[in-house]
Amino acid sequence: MLHEWIPREFAFLDAHVPTLFVAFLLAAAAIWLLDKWLAAWAIYDLVWYPALLRVALFFGLFSVFGLMVY
Repeated sequence: MLHEWIPREFAFLDAHVPTLFVAFLLAAAAIWLLDKWLAAWAIYDLVWYPALLRVALFFGLFSVFGLMVY
């Protein structure tokens, strides 16, 4: 399984950083790209509150990445 080879934390500049921080950064980068794509296709014109959709997509994707770690 994927979670067997992912460490729980790693050293970055002599500080232990949890793997969820990397998942957070990956989710932020993925949402940034997805946001550009959704804006280009005018999907945000179809939703009631675009900022809420952005936050919901981010937390959903971050949860998926977090579940892959643990």
